[in-house]
Order: sequence, then C-alpha cells, then structure tokens
Amino acid sequence: MKRYLILIVLVLSTIFYLVNNTDKIKITFEEEIKEPNIKFGFDLDSFSIKNGTIKDGQVLGEILYLHHIDHNQINRIVKKSKDIFDFRRAVPGKNDIKVYVGKKPIKIKNRLSSGTIESSLWNALINNNLSPALVVELEAIYAWTLDFFKIQKGDYFTVLFEEKYVEGEFIGIGDVKASSFTHSGNNFYAFYFEENELYGDFFDHEGNNLRKTFLRAPIKYSRISSRFSKRRKHPVTGQWKGHFGTDYAAPTGTPIMATANGTISRASYSRNNGNYVKIKHNTKYSTQYLHMSKIASGIKKGKFVKQGDVIGYVGSTGLATGPHVCYRFWKNGRQVDPYREKLPAGEPIKKENKENYMLLKDSLLQLLQSETLYDL
Repeated sequence: MKRYLILIVLVLSTIFYLVNNTDKIKITFEEEIKEPNIKFGFDLDSFSIKNGTIKDGQVLGEILYLHHIDHNQINRIVKKSKDIFDFRRAVPGKNDIKVYVGKKPIKIKNRLSSGTIESSLWNALINNNLSPALVVELEAIYAWTLDFFKIQKGDYFTVLFEEKYVEGEFIGIGDVKASSFTHSGNNFYAFYFEENELYGDFFDHEGNNLRKTFLRAPIKYSRISSRFSKRRKHPVTGQWKGHFGTDYAAPTGTPIMATANGTISRASYSRNNGNYVKIKHNTKYSTQYLHMSKIASGIKKGKFVKQGDVIGYVGSTGLATGPHVCYRFWKNGRQVDPYREKLPAGEPIKKENKENYMLLKDSLLQLLQSETLYDL
C-alpha cells in the first residue's frame, strides 16, 4: 500500500508541474528538417567551400595549388573549362568563377498560328501572342519575295513553326516548317525541305527556291554608310578615288555573314583592309569582307562556308574611321556594285527529290489552309 501511495504522489506531482510550466516545456515529436543549402544546383552542405579574392599577381593555378589541388588536376580543370570560361580573364578583386555544364531535355511543339496585318508584321505577331523572333525568320524567308516595308493593312499570314520548352517553360522558337503570306490578294508560300544532310532551303508550291544565291547584305540591322562609287573622297586619306565596295555601319562585334555558299580563299590581315576574309563562290563570283575586329574561329583558307555562316565580326581595323564592314563583290574578276546586278536565284528542287518534296508540300499546305489553328 505504501508503494502505491508513493507512485500516486509522483504522478500528481508531475501533472502539477506540467500544468504550471507549460510555457517552459517544448515537446518535439518529429526531428526538425533542415532545408538544404542549394546553390547553382549543388547541395553546398555536401562540399567543403573555400571563398577568397584574387590578389594582384595571382593566377588561378596558384590559388588552386594553395588549396592542395595538384598540377595535373589544375590542368584538367582548365582544359575542360576552356569552352565555358577563359581563366585568363580572372582579374584581381574578383573571384566569382563557376564552371558548370548542365543538360536538360528540350521539348519541341509544333505550333500553327496566323494573323492579319493592322499596322505592321511586328504588331500582328505580338497581338497573337507570338514570339517577336518570328519577324526575323519570316523576313529572312521572304527576303527576295516580299518587301515588308510595303505590306498593307489586311495582309494575312499563317505560319507553322517549332516552339522550344524546358521543364514547361518557353525558351524560344525553333525552325519554321511552312508559311503563307497573302499580300495584295496574292498568296506567297514557303515550305522548308532538306535535300541533303548539311542544310535545307525554302521553296514555293512549285519547288522554286525562295532564296537568291546571295544575301542582300553581310550583316543584319545595319545601315549603308557609303555606297559603291567610281569617285569618292576617302574619309581617312582625303584623296579622291574609286570606292569599289559597300560600307555597312554597325557596332563593333556585330556578326558578319557569308552572303553565299563558297570556299574561303583568304583569311588574313593587311595594312589597308585590316582583318579580312575573301570567299570564292564559283568561277564567276567572289566576295570580300574588310575591317573586321576579328575573324571568326575556324575560318581559314580552304574551309567551305554556307550562306549565313558567321565569318567574322565588325570592327575598324586597317584604314577605317569607325566600325563597319566594307563589302566587296567580284564578277568575272572585276569589282561591281551588287545592287546593280541581276543576281541568280537559288537552285530549285532537284529532279530526284521533286516527288518527295511535293508529298511534303501537299501535307503542309493542308495544315496552312486549315481553318482551325492549334498547337500540334
């Protein structure tokens, strides 16, 4: 009996303490879960982190070696990172280098959409929740067929194109598969078809190539600062002489494109031309691009380039007063004004590919002419 009395007293004492001290007691039924410290996709709690600032005279190899990374590992880090970050650009006061290559699957959706021009092609696309990048694509497709400065209210377009998504987020457009543009009551069709593994072209409903052999200009979004002339006062020397090229003013670093398929015949530097590239397109035509800030990587004599490939970047090297590219055009060994030339059209569909093209064109045409626009 005495033992039970003692037990009852202990229980009552405990209850009395709990009732009068509830604010001092915390009962935890689950272990508290700590949020992981995630940065750049890594759980930093799983790594040993060293922070610091580059000092004058220090190089990356020295910094890594001081943290017990041997020379072989340092060499491997630099080599694997060279296409992502140039470690020679690390400067005193900054040590914010992260090298990371990540791959995520890209989901591609085919989208069919259309719009009516009220004021401009740009506004028509925006009003239909389409990417402004489509303006650039459509203007490139119809560069030799339509003058977009003359499109009218009521003109109509339909376009079948790719949209790219990563984890459900839209990241940009892909290839345009087909399009139609109704201008002044006339329909202009464009269907993409690959005749070989290297690249494809846009053709009309009869298989004619929409692309001319040469682009109108070697750079986008530029202005002509000086045209081809047999007599011009040179802005540097002040002498009156012929200017046998077309100057396109653009910011330094603007990509310069090959205006047609061809083989690099020169990629060099000279006192007057600065950094320049010359391309032989065939036995009749050649083009030259002067005053580059630099020649693009891999561009050298003997390399084949396609129309639109970047061959260099706008600069002001050589005899130049400001950033521009001087575009020179040769026909049968003589420099001519490309704007006065009747340039040849691109090659039509080859005879052996005509049947396959017509089958593809017919299926794409049915989509373009369907009344219901949707995501495919």
